[in-house]
Amino acid sequence: MITLSTVLRRYTSDVAIGPVDLEIPPGGITAMVGPNGAGKSTLLTMIGRLMGMDAGTITVGGLDVSNTPSKELAKKMSILRQENHFITRLTVRQLVGFGRYPHSQGRLTVDDERRISEAIDFLNLGDLETRYLDELSGGQRQRAYVAMVLAQDTEYVLLDEPLNNLDMQHSVQMMKHLKRAAVELGRTIVIVLHDINFAGHYADHICALKHGEIVAFGTPQEIMAPDTLSSIFNTPIDVIDGPRGLLACYY
Repeated sequence: MITLSTVLRRYTSDVAIGPVDLEIPPGGITAMVGPNGAGKSTLLTMIGRLMGMDAGTITVGGLDVSNTPSKELAKKMSILRQENHFITRLTVRQLVGFGRYPHSQGRLTVDDERRISEAIDFLNLGDLETRYLDELSGGQRQRAYVAMVLAQDTEYVLLDEPLNNLDMQHSVQMMKHLKRAAVELGRTIVIVLHDINFAGHYADHICALKHGEIVAFGTPQEIMAPDTLSSIFNTPIDVIDGPRGLLACYY
């Protein structure tokens, strides 16, 4: 479980994230949604200890992210930010190998190599593992970054807008991979998404933010309601029972 207790990040006297109280249950996918500037990425990066808090506590799997040694925390939780700045002359396999650093400290063992191969195969990157990152399409490169995170072999996985710059086909493929990771690998995945319909279809829980506060949390069936979504996104939204589940119509 991920637990946030009175978490606060203040930017100015008028702009702040929180205070937030939240419990994200273990297992499955929890999607963070909301309008631009709602605080989704900020909250995720605070959970991942890439940004400090001004107040409050965050625990991940029972570990306090503020004072747990980095080496120990990196075996419990992994995070992929929106901006990745790896040297482009890395191969896919070399990039995914970075995910094993908390375990190997750079000295890859036979077990590390096996887990790297498993992550590459899981994301269907076998044919690309010797290719350099700058030789890949945006979708292929994004899959490689997610494979790196999965290779870290953590119970908790945090992903900040992994569908950015992906077309429709690759967005669907990515969400299917992540759903498989949650179900087959037993990972707890927290993901920032812009598309409410992806959240409604693939997530087990949806956490909606607005103006730095959590305004709704529940199952997709609970959140995918016209009044709820219209209030969250400040635009009229209808919800219909589509051929593959509830569908938000906002165009």
